[in-house]
Formats: sequence, structure tokens, C-alpha cells
Amino acid sequence: MNYAVIKGSAIFMVPCLPAAGLGYRFMFSYWEQQSFSHYDHIVVGAGIVGLSVAIELRERYPAASILVLERGLLPTGASTRNAGFACMGSATELLDDLQTSSEAEVTGLFEARKKGLERLRGKLTDKKIGYRENGGYELMSEIELPALDKLDYLNQLLLPITGKAAFRPASEKISSFGFGGNYSKGLIENNCEGELHSGMLMRALLDMCTQCRVEIKTGAETLGFTEEDKQVYVSVKDHFRPEVWLLGCETLNICTNAFAKQLLPDVDVTPGRGQVLVTHPIEGLKFRGIYHFDKGYYYFREIDGRVLFGGGRNLDFEGERTTDFELNSIIQTDLEQKLAEIILPGTHFQVAQRWSGIMAFGSNKYPIVQAFSKRVYGAFRMGGMGVALGSETAFQLVELHENS
Repeated sequence: MNYAVIKGSAIFMVPCLPAAGLGYRFMFSYWEQQSFSHYDHIVVGAGIVGLSVAIELRERYPAASILVLERGLLPTGASTRNAGFACMGSATELLDDLQTSSEAEVTGLFEARKKGLERLRGKLTDKKIGYRENGGYELMSEIELPALDKLDYLNQLLLPITGKAAFRPASEKISSFGFGGNYSKGLIENNCEGELHSGMLMRALLDMCTQCRVEIKTGAETLGFTEEDKQVYVSVKDHFRPEVWLLGCETLNICTNAFAKQLLPDVDVTPGRGQVLVTHPIEGLKFRGIYHFDKGYYYFREIDGRVLFGGGRNLDFEGERTTDFELNSIIQTDLEQKLAEIILPGTHFQVAQRWSGIMAFGSNKYPIVQAFSKRVYGAFRMGGMGVALGSETAFQLVELHENS
């Protein structure tokens, strides 16, 4: 198919689908070309990071024109499909990270997550994002019990960041929570974790973008970009009409997390799909708060009297390295089994909804925050911690604008 395109202030006629009596069909109006074809800053991706970048740009550049492009009606990755954990890492996950990373690397990432959550809460307020501290815990299997002996080490390591002991043994609470004793041999309480409502979070970010005059276009698929000396041209597909827009901008900011390789093929990003389910309300549910087990690969929480449970990616790493949103029947079955045996033993439940979200991983757990040229920037690869890292990562990306 041939296209009609707009580039900068000029209109380029390219053969397209024939209209009645004409050799060409051109569907962009003069007004569209004049008012909607150039921006100071374009952000690709309307998830937590993308919207946070747009807000940071507005705060730094009050008079700038800012556009956010999102290919779906809602963000396509994990921003509206996560579990709503406001956390910085479980004890066994941090201990596992220390097997392959230095203390400085592990504590640096922990601090970035803490700063991100503080920035998020400070900017949006706890009320608007449904933030609560109902407790954070990690269930311990028999083989993981030695981690209890390392809590003092972790607490001392993290104390300059947390200002208090991050973890403490809490095995005495297992029976009161109703967890199955066959798996749950120990419990660690995390004093630095909270929970939030992911839908309220995204609503709050969208509302702030509207208030600070950030333009958002959904259903706008970014196909690619071309950088020239004075600006970047972004190819955008409008699925309603056959033409491709070329939008001009001073800077392009790619915030598409697991989908970043579609625009930057050489970046170190591997998608990781997360499987999730939520039950119908359960009468007399014995626990609240957020929970991890198996080095953070499984996570569950109470929400509106229901249990939201996700994870299991480690059962099929290869199969879950995908940007396909299909459900993995093996993992979904495993989630139901663990729900019945570990979390809700002896309790009748029914699954109300199932879904998946797409996260991004790489050779290390640090996000990629980079200037790829003097006009093209990127912030992505949140490692499943986009809630914690998103705001701080956005701040760092806009700092790069001022330093480049």
C-alpha cells in the first residue's frame, strides 16, 4: 500500500488507495497538518513511565507542547495489569540477587525503588492512588528457612536507606492467616511495603496529564522514527485511515518497556509475561496486605475481599518470554493449585477473572535510562517493578534532557 504523509510543515503526496474519479486519495486536512503535526516532545507509551515522563517534561518545560502516543485504548504492557504492589523486594529475592550482584548494586536498586515510591506518593497523594500499608510478608518453604538467619545482615545492609529494620521474623502469624502448613514453615514481615490500586494510580496520572496540558492520543501505533539534524519524525498509524502520519518533534522519548525492541532493536530487553487471577469475594478471609513466596516469583494480596494471585513465570521461562497476552494453561492451573493448597486450604473459592501482563527484563535488574542520540531518549525495562521504579526512572530520563 502507498501512503500520503505529512512531514514538518510540508505536505507530501504519495500514491494511495484510489478514490472515486481520482488517482489519489488524501485524507489529511490543512487544519490537521497545521495544528497536529509537530510537538516539542513526543512520548511513546502511556503506562506509568510514559505518563510520568510527560508530567516531568511539563514541570521542566512549562511552555512546551507534549504528546503521548499509545497504541491501545489502555496501556498495552503491565501498568493496568499488575498486582498493585508498592514494594522494593522480598528478603529471599534480595538474597538471591546478592549471589550474582554486588552489595552496592543490590542496595542501589533497592534505593531507586524506594525513591520512586516516595516520588509517586508525593506527586499523586496516597488517597488518589489507593495506597495502604496493611502489611507485607513472605512465606518460607522448608528449604528457604536459612534465610531467617540472614535477616540481621540484610537489615544492616539496608539501614542507611530504610532508616529502620526492613525485615523481621513473623512465623507466629502463619496460623492466624490460615496458610497451609505443608508449605509455609516460616514467615518474614517486610516493614517497607505497601499496596495500591493500579486503576486509581493510572487514573491519577491521566488526570494530572490532563491538568498540565499533556495531549494523549490512544489507538495510535508508533511504527518507527527517523532522526534528522533538527528534529525527529515519528511514523504513526491511525487504524481508521490508510495513511501514515509523520509527526515531527524536538525530542522522542520511548517508554514502551517490553515492547522497546520494536523501535530500538538492539536494546537488552526480554519480555516476561505474568499470569494473574482473582477470585470472587471470600467470606471471612483471614488476611490482608501483600505477600510473596518462592523468591518473589509468586505474589498474592487481598483486594475487596478477594484474593489476587499471580506469578509462576519460573515454571516456563521460555514460553513466557513473549509479548503475546494469551493465558498459559499450565501456569494458570498451577496458580489454582497453590491457591487451594498454600493460601486458602480448606476454603471454597471460585476464580472470577484471569489475565496476563507483559513485563520487561534484561541481563541485570536495573532499568535502561539512556540518551540514544541528542534527540532520542528511552526509559524502559522495569523488571516487574514499574510501580516502584516508574516515577524515579521518569525523573532520571528528563534529567538527561537537561544534561545532553
